[in-house]
Amino acid sequence: MPRMTAARAAVEILKREGVTDAFGVPGAAINPFYKALEEAGGIDHTLARHVEGASHMAEGYTRANPGNIGVCIGTSGPAGTDMITGLYSAIGDSIPILCITGQAPTAVIHKEDFQAVDIASIARPVSKAATTVLEAAQVPGVIQQAFHLMRSGRPGPVLVDLPIDVQLTEIEFDIETYEPLPVYKPSATRAQIAKALTMLAASDRPLIVAGGGVINADASDLLVEFAELTGTPVVPTLMGWGTIADDHELNAGMVGIQTSHRYGNETFLASDFVLGIGNRWANRHTGALDVYTAGRTFVHVDIEPTQIGKIFAPDYGIASDAKDALKLFVEVAKELRAAGELPDRTEWIASVLERKGSLHRRTHFDNVPMKPQRVYEEMNRAFGPDTRYVTTIGLSQIAGAQMLHVYKPRHWINCGQAGPLGWTIPAALGVAKADPDTTVVALSGDYDFQFMLEELAVGAQHRIGYVHVLVNNAYLGLIRQAQRNLDINFQVNLEFENINSPELGVYGVDHVKVVEGLGCKAIRVTDPDQLLPAFEQAKKLAAEYRVPVVVEAILERITNISMGVRIDQVNEWEELATEPGHAPTEIRPLVRPIV
Repeated sequence: MPRMTAARAAVEILKREGVTDAFGVPGAAINPFYKALEEAGGIDHTLARHVEGASHMAEGYTRANPGNIGVCIGTSGPAGTDMITGLYSAIGDSIPILCITGQAPTAVIHKEDFQAVDIASIARPVSKAATTVLEAAQVPGVIQQAFHLMRSGRPGPVLVDLPIDVQLTEIEFDIETYEPLPVYKPSATRAQIAKALTMLAASDRPLIVAGGGVINADASDLLVEFAELTGTPVVPTLMGWGTIADDHELNAGMVGIQTSHRYGNETFLASDFVLGIGNRWANRHTGALDVYTAGRTFVHVDIEPTQIGKIFAPDYGIASDAKDALKLFVEVAKELRAAGELPDRTEWIASVLERKGSLHRRTHFDNVPMKPQRVYEEMNRAFGPDTRYVTTIGLSQIAGAQMLHVYKPRHWINCGQAGPLGWTIPAALGVAKADPDTTVVALSGDYDFQFMLEELAVGAQHRIGYVHVLVNNAYLGLIRQAQRNLDINFQVNLEFENINSPELGVYGVDHVKVVEGLGCKAIRVTDPDQLLPAFEQAKKLAAEYRVPVVVEAILERITNISMGVRIDQVNEWEELATEPGHAPTEIRPLVRPIV
């Protein structure tokens, strides 16, 4: 039987499980694993500047393409605790990533040794499994099980903690006969799907809510086919955005109290039946549940049985992988259509399109300093339908989701549940690493940008090019807007006069100097008419130098972005579109003035 260190066995298993890339930071307690990485070859390692950054790079890498599993690696102690935010983000959005940490020798783990912490206990609440491996012979089985768990049922992250002596111990292991464990996923039955379709067919104004589970299952084409067969408009959730192209006539727009479209909310309020597939009824999608559920019948399909009924009780629930369910939905719908048993939805679809062409938010403003709406309008002009957008949280993300356009699955890559500031830069690097041939555009407010901007140096070192749109109002904009309810404006101001860059006024941090100091390119824009040329130049610079290129847009200090607590009472703070020139990049041009 071949002999090798447990660390080498772990690396060889990663390769057999399809891993080609990893992100991490070496350290004393994980160095044997890094030696195995070097000796084995076949896995391209990207050196991060912060271990949390490595975990978010792994997330971005996973989210970019079906089947990807990002791997992040760190040493003992603080490296593991730094990964916790990445694990939390990944489990919240059902993203499989594998976190591998070093650990103190087994004999001193519980003796307050240097950088020895019980990382498995810390990580367990935010992972599908977290294990400190105490016996070297168990390493292959633990790594094998990690991939099985990450892929089975609702996807999610796993942490494996390897004491240094365990890594160094030689074991007998035959990699040539290694095989991944079969993946378990629940599947709907034909009877369940037939019942759900009977309920849909009995409704007058049905909708499909398509969640991130559809994208995770790589089932977007089936979702669109099913919608077309039944004439059912689709509401993508924030995590499901791109499942159906924004310009498809059955895309009804997003619903919610923040990242929503006016026409999406109005169409949802007019509906009488909702089929949710791969979604979790997140509170920023539903808002007040009494408003969201009133007068509607709900069917919920989700891969995780305990997710059904967690937020509210649907009228019917089906535990199933989204792809397996949609295959049956398409099959049964074809039979019903051939039998003439599917109702005509022409009038309902026409009403959806009328709202989509009439209920617009205004994006065209010529103000200086700029309004953020104009930034997204020019992004729509500059970046085509193949663009992958990456963002996390804040007014920039909310406004971007309201005004940008997405046409393909995995082209809106958003940290949906956890929303950690600083996520965007490392996640964008992970996305661009996974797909270097597609335009990647990150979107950040100034505070998100400043949280982990050191990771830009990773892009410079490893030649990972992408465009980063930085909207700067020198404010914690979302928190400032939320503080209005408490009648305060406290500790949310980021402005100061930079003694080294007085030309910035009160906008404080000189992002151009910082970005250039990290080996990247940057362009500052102060006039809205400069935005489109700046975006075009940024694309060229990113392609030429293969480094992150930041376009900083200097915004007016205060802009309130549309949001509320109920989907029927979203506050529209800004002037709405009343003529086509007010929203020139909307999917459907304004068809009539709004009174």
